Amino acid sequence: QLILDGKVLNKNKKINNLIKWRKSIAHVPQNIFLNDSTIIENIAFGIPKDEINFLKVKESAEKANLNYFIDSLPNGYNTRVGERGTQLSGGQAQRIAIARSFYKEASVLVLDEATSALDNKTERDIMDSINEFKKDLTIIIIAHRLSTVQNCNRIFEFSNGVIINEFNKEEFEKKFNF
Repeated sequence: QLILDGKVLNKNKKINNLIKWRKSIAHVPQNIFLNDSTIIENIAFGIPKDEINFLKVKESAEKANLNYFIDSLPNGYNTRVGERGTQLSGGQAQRIAIARSFYKEASVLVLDEATSALDNKTERDIMDSINEFKKDLTIIIIAHRLSTVQNCNRIFEFSNGVIINEFNKEEFEKKFNF
């Protein structure tokens, strides 16, 4: 069963509940899929070109600390990224994927090593942006860098797929000297 807030989502094969729930989740993986299209189309991924909200794309790029890079490009948001983002660095591609999650306005955000290709300052800036609105969002972060999860309310440490420790923010900071 899939239970959310005490309600069984897949009861009686109610597919609409599952579809609605899936749409509320944004996943930013370590290995990002990018179309051979423009930055704007990759941020608003899956939205027909004529329905893309440019102001929302721009706001999402700002939250992902991507706007300065985009503004430096001759074609700006209309720059093509190349097949699988070949025209971008790994960090730039990850920031497009993060901006994509902001554009989606999901209520659950899963960051799966989503900042691993970023330098420490860029990662900190993005995590600060995420932390600004985290009260309206459930964020699940999978990371190896301790600094990535330091502001989380609950931290689980895994070893071989098994939870070996659970910390609240204060316990985590004390144990790892943050």
